[in-house]
Amino acid sequence: MFIHNFKYALKTLFRNKMLIFWTFAFPIILGTFFNMAFSNIENSEKLDIINIAIVNNEEFNDSKIWMETFKTLSDEENEDRLFSTKYVTMDEAKRLLQDGEIVGYMVLEDEKPNLVFATSGIDQTIFKQVTEEIVQTSEMVSNLAEDEIKKEMMAGNYHIDYEKIYKDVLEVAKNQEAKINNISRSNLSYTMIEFYTLIAMTCLYGGILGMVAINQNLANMSSQGKRVSVAPTSKGKVVLSSMLAGYITQLVGLALLFVYTIFVLKVDYGTNLPLIILLGAVGSFAGLSLGLLIGTVLKAGEALKTGIMISVTMLGCFLAGMMGITMKYIVDKNVPIINKINPASMITDGFYTLYYYDTLDRYFFNIASLAIFAIIAMAISYICLRRQKYDSI
Repeated sequence: MFIHNFKYALKTLFRNKMLIFWTFAFPIILGTFFNMAFSNIENSEKLDIINIAIVNNEEFNDSKIWMETFKTLSDEENEDRLFSTKYVTMDEAKRLLQDGEIVGYMVLEDEKPNLVFATSGIDQTIFKQVTEEIVQTSEMVSNLAEDEIKKEMMAGNYHIDYEKIYKDVLEVAKNQEAKINNISRSNLSYTMIEFYTLIAMTCLYGGILGMVAINQNLANMSSQGKRVSVAPTSKGKVVLSSMLAGYITQLVGLALLFVYTIFVLKVDYGTNLPLIILLGAVGSFAGLSLGLLIGTVLKAGEALKTGIMISVTMLGCFLAGMMGITMKYIVDKNVPIINKINPASMITDGFYTLYYYDTLDRYFFNIASLAIFAIIAMAISYICLRRQKYDSI
């Protein structure tokens, strides 16, 4: 029964012209427009050196990692330098920001950077991302130093050569500084976020497939659903086989988009192809779960459910930066909880992390967040399905 219903559901989905358009054709059409709009943007609008200020307080002067990193990133002899940095007092930093001479300034307080901006934009986003990378490096160096000291003490050596340990961890910090410095104007393909949101949109549009698949098994939505409700068969197997058919259809559409953007539009998603595929697969599962949730919770016709699904997807992609890359930064700064529960933002941020970062902690955090989102959505859908009853069919 499972195999039979799976084949039937798969054929039904592929024969639905509306579904094929939104799942296969629309993302490719939108990707083509993105490519036409942004193909020459990085040549015509190259990033200038970013003017920033750092409050030159005692804590900053005592932190060699922060001092050396910004010294490297602001070195005038470095042709790929990111910043033109002024080391000033707090009052001077406020004045420079108010006069528009800098995009923002940083105050190091309790080993954490406090960034202050007057407006939002790509320069502010770069400044923020660089400081986040330095924080990760600083924590890594601190942990390495503590581990080395513990090893020496456990070995019975209480005459610890702190100077040698300091030199070793400082060498690690210098290697990380070189990696941060690689986030240069030649590598900052900031229009990539538009294609990341396109992938996120495609993953979430798969929710339409999940919604249609579940509607086919609801007695108040289709003739097939009436037959399923009265048939002496396992409802769980029927629903599961329908969802699997929807998921496979969704993965086919996502694969076509990847092939088109990589080989035709020449979009560079980076070198971590297996992780990119994993993120797309988990994102598609989250999108399918969202469609299942809307399909079971809402008591409405299929057309209205589809409209709501499309609206939710586009709103999520808008907040993730599809209609303007600064929107993601604005949301992250002012209402961060929104993008913490926004699956489009999770997918976009996962791709963003793979492209710009050397560590995978933030990537796997997004993978886990998507999985949790999908599990919660499916659990709510399951509860709603079990409670559905009909006076007559």
